[in-house]
Amino acid sequence: MAEEKPDLAWRIIGGLLGLVTAWAARKILGFVWVKATGREAPLDSESDEVGMGEAIGYAVLMGVGMSVAQIVVNKTAKKRYVAWKALKSPEQ
Repeated sequence: MAEEKPDLAWRIIGGLLGLVTAWAARKILGFVWVKATGREAPLDSESDEVGMGEAIGYAVLMGVGMSVAQIVVNKTAKKRYVAWKALKSPEQ
């Protein structure tokens, strides 16, 4: 069975949610990094001032944190969008 193509409204909503989620997750994870380490986030991992462990730790935190945030937001939003769409359209 072919997978149904997402409608335009969901593609727009999903794209905007992706942008907002990425921005918010980056801010929150940066704040968590500063609180946990007492240092600013190592944005330039190739800098001589950033150690290997610190660069890898930050990359792991950002990778896992961003992925988890995207999954949670996308699944929740899709579930709510489908429920809303079901209420809007009459049953067939």
